[in-house]
Amino acid sequence: METAILYPLIAHDDAARPLARFAGRERSAGRFLADVAELAERLPERDALLNACQNRYLFAVVLYACALRGKLCLLPASHSPETIHQLAADYPALGCLSDRPDGGIALPTLLIDESLLAAPGARHWPPPSLPAGQRIARVFTSGSTGRPQGHDKYWGALVETTRAGMESLGLASGFALLGTVPAQHMYGLESTLLLPLLGGGLLSDERPFYPADVQAALAGLPAPRVLVSTPFHLRTLLESGLAVPELTLLTSATAPLSGELAGQLEGHFGAPLLEIYGCTETGQLATRRSALTEEWECMPGVELRPDGAERAVAHGGHVWQAQPLNDRVELYGARRFRLLGRTADLVNVAGKRSSLAYLTQQLLAIPGVADGVFFLPEEESAGAVVRLAALVVAPKLTRTTLLAALRQRIDAAFLPRPLKFAAALPRNTTGKLPLTALRAALHEPATDD
Repeated sequence: METAILYPLIAHDDAARPLARFAGRERSAGRFLADVAELAERLPERDALLNACQNRYLFAVVLYACALRGKLCLLPASHSPETIHQLAADYPALGCLSDRPDGGIALPTLLIDESLLAAPGARHWPPPSLPAGQRIARVFTSGSTGRPQGHDKYWGALVETTRAGMESLGLASGFALLGTVPAQHMYGLESTLLLPLLGGGLLSDERPFYPADVQAALAGLPAPRVLVSTPFHLRTLLESGLAVPELTLLTSATAPLSGELAGQLEGHFGAPLLEIYGCTETGQLATRRSALTEEWECMPGVELRPDGAERAVAHGGHVWQAQPLNDRVELYGARRFRLLGRTADLVNVAGKRSSLAYLTQQLLAIPGVADGVFFLPEEESAGAVVRLAALVVAPKLTRTTLLAALRQRIDAAFLPRPLKFAAALPRNTTGKLPLTALRAALHEPATDD
């Protein structure tokens, strides 16, 4: 990759063209760039800044303002006190940019609101450009398998991955996009923020959670509409039975989506659902239409090469440096594959081998189970007997009934000890389940006690 190539901040071809909906009103491309330029002049003199803005428009303005000033934007998946404490230790001069006056983040904080943006009627044109080799952000893993790890993101790779995503998703400019996931996560950054900004779309600043809020937010957007979400949010929306305005596309990521659920979602919403596969290290890598196939197809320019049994390395396209996948795969040539489970997901109990993902799928397939997960309740140690735990949301099932159903689906060696009933799983804002939160939940009162 030629890192000196310049790429513009947005793909919109006219300053007057709508770029976002912010606080219920359309914001033009020229006004957005004016907001970016204005905030860039007001940023604190710190080399690294935590972008904690929850409003997606303000998050975008902060990200781009930091880029114009050459400041590193930190994007942790969580703002928990423990995460902030770790970041403050790793970045002694770290500051925070937040749109919440009561955000509770123990860092020197600049409150981001409209008073720091450009005056009404202001516009900036043409769009500034950045070199492909400029580091824009450091995005952190979710911590679902341990302590979050940071990975640097460069402008050229972000532009290339967005263009590849546009092609894989079959999108053209002019779409309006709503996301139920935060922009701090890699999936949210690529699909809810960069996709509309670098794909000539309309960005929505809303992040609805409840089905009625999703319905209302979609109704406020013009067609063609795209909904970017997760299996957890999509299942909840489907079970609500609410009708939503016409959609052009649904996307899902952050957790596996069964073909059965994908088919139900397509039937209910009348739009294709494309699942996106990727990781924080590489960004998005492949897509599949889950209602029709289990096979994934790599995004343009990306290929996989074998790296031992059930292992592969991604390279090419926006993946500038070859990156081993964290998942086990079955390859069908260089561009198609099937997922077999995470490498760190394998468990061996009494000489029998399975994966946590497979066991979780079997749990979720039991009628009456609304949500659930298998996990290791403690760190493995050499010579120790491996035992599994499970948290489950199943208000209409008894422990005896659930265990009997599990015995019909999995080997008795993998039955969870303990099996804990809960009112809800400790999912974060992207629908993921951090391991520390799961282990902590084991010590909370059970709903069937």
